[in-house]
Amino acid sequence: MCVQMEASRHTIASYRDTFRLLLRYAGARLGKPPVAITVEDIDVDLVADFLAHTEATRGNCARSRNTRLAAIRSFFRYVAMTDPTWMLHCQRILAMPNKRYVKRAVTFLDASEIAALLAAPDRSTWVGKRDHALLLLAVQTGLRASELISLRNRDVVLGTGAHVRCMGKGRKERSTPIRRETAKILKAWIGDHGDSDLPMFPSIRGERLSRDALEHLVRKH
Repeated sequence: MCVQMEASRHTIASYRDTFRLLLRYAGARLGKPPVAITVEDIDVDLVADFLAHTEATRGNCARSRNTRLAAIRSFFRYVAMTDPTWMLHCQRILAMPNKRYVKRAVTFLDASEIAALLAAPDRSTWVGKRDHALLLLAVQTGLRASELISLRNRDVVLGTGAHVRCMGKGRKERSTPIRRETAKILKAWIGDHGDSDLPMFPSIRGERLSRDALEHLVRKH
């Protein structure tokens, strides 16, 4: 995954979590420790029951269920290419369909709600300045959570044609323009901790914010 597929760290983490859950479930069901579980043990029936378990017991939605299945399919595609004697076993799992789900409309904030959100942080404090700059950039650019927390000071270009560079979903580089007022606020914010390699929006310990910390920040304001 790292070398041949050049999978992102998010994909690798997702696959890791899937197999951690799958092996734990298979071990409990089969009465075996993970090291004793074989490819033969993980058949189409067990995978189907595992996916049902993630929805019924863990409360995963259909999208999360499909993400788990994608990781399992990827593994069995690799098994089929590596050892063709398992081809039929793998084909049965590869043929499992995704679960259909209703795609909800994306909600949004109106102008007054955006103004209230941006006014919420206490800008007399370091945390408040960070939160305000982060929320302002998020509202204006629409960057994803993973893109926001991955930004470093060097990723913002100020002056004429001010913009923010990031590595987006699917490992796609993109540059998003920012307004002059936003550029001024980011310049003032970065001036407090100007090292180009530092996270643009660090935690109080100077580390990159986690997704949980970002979610808490948004919910709080």
